[in-house]
Amino acid sequence: MIDAATLLSDLIRIDTTNPPGREREAVELVGSTLADNDIAFGTYAKDPGRPSLVARVAGEGTAPPLLVQGHLDVVGVTGQRWDRDPFSGEIVDGWVWGRGALDMKGPIVMMLDALVRARQGHPPAGDIILCLVPDEESGGSLGAGFLVSEHPELFEGVAYALGEFGGFPFVFDDVRFSPIQISERVGVEFHVTFRGDPGHASMPQPGGAMAKLGRALVNLDRKHLPVHLTAPTRLMLEAMSPHVSPPTRFALRGLLDDRTAPATVAALRSRLGRMENLFRNTATPTIVRGGDKVNVIPAEVMLTLDGRMLPGMDPLTMRDELADLLDVECDISFSTERSGIPAEPDMGLFDLLASAVLRMDPGLVPIPYMIPAITDARWFSKLGIRCYGFTPMPLPADFAFEATVHGANERIPVSALRPGSDAYLDVFQRYGRTSHT
Repeated sequence: MIDAATLLSDLIRIDTTNPPGREREAVELVGSTLADNDIAFGTYAKDPGRPSLVARVAGEGTAPPLLVQGHLDVVGVTGQRWDRDPFSGEIVDGWVWGRGALDMKGPIVMMLDALVRARQGHPPAGDIILCLVPDEESGGSLGAGFLVSEHPELFEGVAYALGEFGGFPFVFDDVRFSPIQISERVGVEFHVTFRGDPGHASMPQPGGAMAKLGRALVNLDRKHLPVHLTAPTRLMLEAMSPHVSPPTRFALRGLLDDRTAPATVAALRSRLGRMENLFRNTATPTIVRGGDKVNVIPAEVMLTLDGRMLPGMDPLTMRDELADLLDVECDISFSTERSGIPAEPDMGLFDLLASAVLRMDPGLVPIPYMIPAITDARWFSKLGIRCYGFTPMPLPADFAFEATVHGANERIPVSALRPGSDAYLDVFQRYGRTSHT
């Protein structure tokens, strides 16, 4: 067993903001903790300053290895107003403060504590592999992507993986649900080029490249891409339905019908909140390039969009949807990495994870969930590993988890660390020994 709160505080004080990352010191701290508890590990790096760590606790060999994976890099804090220094790791009034407390140094400490306890107790049925990587927040090519392409032997035989996010509570219709991630969207980068006649800026030319850009941005702000009902979201809605009030149950039935889903999503927008993104592809404008001289009307302007595509969809189809939404003359190109995320999610480990959540907090209702973002699961899925997001954290009902991740005042209750570790240990001990696997 380790002092989880102190270790988390120490990890937060190591600024691993990506870019530039610089995760080596964090890897060394974790490595020291593993060495102190007689757990062997290795490091692997595409960039020497940004290594990954892989440790293994041997099991009985009666079940396939189980992978638990997390990232040591964090997003930045520029422009955010924090009540405390985001890299102080302060422990105040029962909370550990700082960037990474939730995403995801806190869960990593829970994984570490559970791994140490698994090593000291009865061997698990299968090996437990801990993999901590850099660079997730910038795409993962230096971390999980590098390991999957250059060191796949490290994960030979692995059937399932646990990573971010899932196991935290959220309230809907006065019910405390606990989403367990079974899928995620796919990243697609779109480049939209607008063209028009160039000229001297003293003689305006209506309808040029900038005007087309403006119309496109207004349409992106005011309109939405079409609604699609995917297998992961259907599973989520079906799991939620028995636990909500009759009026809400009726509304969920509207979401489950392809014919009524678009109108129902529009009607429930204020209640769905971030869940609305589970029903459609999204494209968010992030970069504009065009013009290099104040007195010259540019002939070409390019807009970059961060696209997130529902699993199982074709990027060509999403491009066509985007063209209809923009409704302006332009050229659209895209790039996307090959993702291993399947259209039909695997549910083989769900019951085991759900039971661990209920042991941690019997008041929660575990449900399948598709995260609207992307994680390193997409890399490990390429090896045929079935990936789940499972970061069990008993948080206060009024704590805005999703708004705090990547936002200001990120923090985690000290009281959440041991129950989260217990939940991981529960999974380690029962994995391969129940009908769930």
